[in-house]
Amino acid sequence: MNATDDKSVVKDYFNSIGFDRWKRIYGDGEVNKVQLDIRNGHQQTVDSVIAWLKADDNLTGLSICDAGCGVGSLSIPLAEAGASVYASDISEKMVEEGKERALQLFGNQNNPIFAVQDLETLGGVFHTVICLDVLIHYPEDKAAQMISHLCSRAESRIILSFAPKTLALTLLKKIGSLFPGASKTTRAYLHSEAKVIQFLQENGFSVQRRAFTKTRFYFSRILEATKN
Repeated sequence: MNATDDKSVVKDYFNSIGFDRWKRIYGDGEVNKVQLDIRNGHQQTVDSVIAWLKADDNLTGLSICDAGCGVGSLSIPLAEAGASVYASDISEKMVEEGKERALQLFGNQNNPIFAVQDLETLGGVFHTVICLDVLIHYPEDKAAQMISHLCSRAESRIILSFAPKTLALTLLKKIGSLFPGASKTTRAYLHSEAKVIQFLQENGFSVQRRAFTKTRFYFSRILEATKN
């Protein structure tokens, strides 16, 4: 499967069976044990990023792009904390769900601004660009292109999360323990942390903070890099 096919599969998946599945995971309703574990892991990643941004004490009015926003799990709390958030996702259904959740909370849709857009065509320039749990859907060469483009959209900082490529996780992936239910998801790509850091450095960014989220079925390395 080539990168173009991966993109089409991701788009189709998150506009169909994937939307229903991940809407439940990112919600607060009843889910199975695996989905609950993934929900908790993803929330820990979101919480880590929010904690970093709040620690800097400059969120009010800060322009942030949440690239691959899903249903707004990060975008909405950042807007609530005072940031000016542009939230984009390849899935129309995910974007519509994010808009609805923001509407229920804020009573308007001025912030976050939600848009259907893939990473490659993302426009605008933002103080901070964030892309969480998206690179898992794309192979290394495509991930390198995406990181380069996201860096070009960031004035000051980029924050990424990805499933790290380690021997243990590679073995888990091969036996189906890391991403259960192959028929229910897209192809999952692990990425070398050293390679991701290299891609960031090639685009003029240096890693400042790192975190790692680990649950039974969810693994995510988080990197914050600032412009040199």
